[in-house]
Amino acid sequence: MRKNFGAKAWTYPQPVYIIGTYDKNGVPNAMNAAWGGISNSTEISFCLASNHKTIKNLKEIGEFTVSIATEEYLKACDYVGIISGNKEPNKFENAGFHHTKAEKINAPIIEELPMSLECKMISYDEKTEILRGMIINVSADESILTDSKIDVKKLNPIIFDPIHTAYWSMGEKVGNAFSDGKEIIKGGGSNEK
Repeated sequence: MRKNFGAKAWTYPQPVYIIGTYDKNGVPNAMNAAWGGISNSTEISFCLASNHKTIKNLKEIGEFTVSIATEEYLKACDYVGIISGNKEPNKFENAGFHHTKAEKINAPIIEELPMSLECKMISYDEKTEILRGMIINVSADESILTDSKIDVKKLNPIIFDPIHTAYWSMGEKVGNAFSDGKEIIKGGGSNEK
């Protein structure tokens, strides 16, 4: 038997993204965003209210970074989701973040978060509050690489639990994508009931 909850923004897992922007004076801002994800092979989309400092910065600059929140910097990543850059001009520094300019775009790379996507704004729809960005580059600190690839265990990303308003760490690897399902093809059916 199933319990119905109605229309809710509940999915698992929800990544915790930290969106970085500069304002027209080069002052960095960061915000926590869970309502987003990959929407094409080189596109990422978010649902962001138009009153965010991030949106104001995007309208001025048009470029942003998306960093993956990590367990090590959980408090700082949560802080930038609680405090508005419209009210606290030192939000970035208060979080303990440091930045360097991204290599391919005019947006801040958050030095403490070792994986970032560098993006150019494709569009922002005021009605739907949907931001679409083109991924120009993905960069990662060498400390999270294994065999020249990003290692999820070294990255140690956190995920958002919207039902309990909690953050979780990732678990163990349990399978191989685009591979394990082939056993059903070979065996003629699933062993699950």
